[in-house]
Amino acid sequence: MRYTVSAPASLHAAIQLPASKSISNRALILHSLAHGNILPRNLSDCDDTIVMTRALDGNPGHIDILAAVRFLTAYLSVTPGTRIITGTQRMQQRPIRILVDALRELGAQIEYVGNEGFPPLRITGTALKGEEISLAGNVSSQYISALLMIGAVLPQGLRLHLTGDIISRPYINLTLQLMRDFGAQTDWASKDCITVSPGGYTDTPFTVESDWSAASYWYQMMAIEGIKNEKIKMKGGDRSSAKESEDSTKEEAHTAEIELLGLFAHSYQGDSRGAEVFARLGVHTEYTDRGVKLIRKGTPATRLDEDMVDIPDLAQTFVVTCCLMDIPFRFTGLQSLKIKETDRITALITELRKLGYVVRSEQDSILLWDGERCPADANPVIATYEDHRMAMAFAPACLVLPQIRINEPQVVTKSYPAYWEDLQKAGFKVRQDAMQS
Repeated sequence: MRYTVSAPASLHAAIQLPASKSISNRALILHSLAHGNILPRNLSDCDDTIVMTRALDGNPGHIDILAAVRFLTAYLSVTPGTRIITGTQRMQQRPIRILVDALRELGAQIEYVGNEGFPPLRITGTALKGEEISLAGNVSSQYISALLMIGAVLPQGLRLHLTGDIISRPYINLTLQLMRDFGAQTDWASKDCITVSPGGYTDTPFTVESDWSAASYWYQMMAIEGIKNEKIKMKGGDRSSAKESEDSTKEEAHTAEIELLGLFAHSYQGDSRGAEVFARLGVHTEYTDRGVKLIRKGTPATRLDEDMVDIPDLAQTFVVTCCLMDIPFRFTGLQSLKIKETDRITALITELRKLGYVVRSEQDSILLWDGERCPADANPVIATYEDHRMAMAFAPACLVLPQIRINEPQVVTKSYPAYWEDLQKAGFKVRQDAMQS
């Protein structure tokens, strides 16, 4: 499948964002560990959460999961029964040895069904006897969160030492806060050690907030819309045409308005920091009793240097945004991008070259662009690599191009199933085309 996306004359929409996938998946694990009857409200309708709900509810012997394999691996390790957990071809290429080794050290019974170090896994749930473990702090936060969440049901609790640089504190803190919401006692004992007391969880009413990661694409649209209007203004040939262009730009800027519903000012989600970064790109946040309103204000920065170690899921959004706004950047702390749904560093470099931008990487953890350009494809088609964030980060390119074509657009169901419908609500035209070989 392929979509061709073209932009509206101006942006004006009130969007009900999807519920947070990160919170939904953690809340479901905690709800199940509590043997609860009160299902969390406003759960995400994305693929991961739907599959996890089925896996936890039906308790099947063979579980085909998408991205939440790490959480389920730890959960099944302490849940009676033997099950095989597997996933897509890409999921079977994502390493899981670090988590499996840690769980085995605690006493888990886990076997590799296929390639050593990768799913599928055969897991036999049992009472884990271990209580203290060390893990590198620069691994995926999902490994850490998976261990922490089962810590409260271990007979002696858990003491988790994190060594070296800790790259995902916001995601770890999100997990800890949710664990507390479900009745666990847990906290940082020191800057690199977390303790979880034994005692399990309680059945707790819980409502999931909207997703700040999904919000980032609407911030992106507002930022690009602003710079597009500046370019329109600069195209005025003589003084009168420039004045007319400026008046037109002011009118468009006035009518452009995006309201995002269901976001909290004091969010558990680390990705809420994206609003602060977008303020430097000229998009400001006004909180309301319904969510937030996006306002274009001020002049965007001429360069953006940012450590994204705590917001890696926003990397694609900011890389594409800055290129389209002609803002050079250097983003560090991106070491986790190579083991996401795809190698996101390589994917970004490849697809942005189709649009005429020469982005470079350093040390497998840095992406930078100094303004270098190359010939763009005449009719660029963006590959999505089974990665939802590639599709959503590149679709707003139609705001500065006549249109953009996105291959396999259905990948957005992983985190934002209504993304294309919401674009249409905002005035974008989304047309399905036949794929060409």
